[in-house]
Amino acid sequence: MNIFEVTIHPIFHHIFLTIEHPEGQYQYIGDALGRDCMIARFKDGWMRMYDGDGTKNADWYTWEAEVLAPFDGMVKSIFINPITNKPGEITPGRASSIEFAREDGVIVTYAHVMEICVEEGDIITAGQEVAKAGNNGYSRHPHIHVGAWINDSPL
Repeated sequence: MNIFEVTIHPIFHHIFLTIEHPEGQYQYIGDALGRDCMIARFKDGWMRMYDGDGTKNADWYTWEAEVLAPFDGMVKSIFINPITNKPGEITPGRASSIEFAREDGVIVTYAHVMEICVEEGDIITAGQEVAKAGNNGYSRHPHIHVGAWINDSPL
């Protein structure tokens, strides 16, 4: 299988780390080759993703961070999950998400968002705020999942 990539605008205004979902880990097109993105800060000489013990969403640097549009395009769809998870706990179900479409057919999804400030059909520009980072769906802590594909091929 050939694996192709797409370059998008940074998701946050902050330094962030990503963890990749390797090919074959998940079968859903938005999860295949996806990445989980978390803001990190230096604390006590170490890169950390949260302050305190991490048991509250507010401990996590990603919590409520501005989430930025991946490219110039359109908001294709929005899904809202009203349940907010506590760190370390998962509430089964689909995460709140936004799907973005580019003119060339590339689709990017952001999952685990909250406070979405765009609507389906909106034209967006790269770097525009579209939501805040949350913790919902299949998630153990605040982060943004990014998935990309074209047709049925993950990017």
